[in-house]
Amino acid sequence: MNKVFLIGNLTRDPELTETTSGVSLCRFAIAVNRNYGGADGERKTDFFNIVAWRGLGETVARYAKKGNKVAVSGSIELRNYEDSQGVKRTGVDIVAQDVEFLTPKGNGGDGFDAPAAPSDRKRASLQAFDDDSDIPF
Repeated sequence: MNKVFLIGNLTRDPELTETTSGVSLCRFAIAVNRNYGGADGERKTDFFNIVAWRGLGETVARYAKKGNKVAVSGSIELRNYEDSQGVKRTGVDIVAQDVEFLTPKGNGGDGFDAPAAPSDRKRASLQAFDDDSDIPF
């Protein structure tokens, strides 16, 4: 089973791109603090590259920004490639299956505020609905 759960802060603004076939792809990175300190008593931080595809990637790119706290669940993916000098390298990415936004809304202006709706759009009003009339008990 290949499953990972991470909670951390974005180290940069997400970058939304498209593949040559038109599929949305969002790349971002998070910093995750370890829950223990080193020999010097200082906590270490790990940095993870995250890839979110399609609608999830578009949502992250739209609402997240550098410094926001997120929870990411997904899988680890290894990439083998050659750098510009011809040296074989391995890259590690987390392929996101779910991203939860954890920064509180209105927290000094750094929360995940939804974009403002156009002013000419009418809000739907809720109406009472009686669905108990045909219950057989």
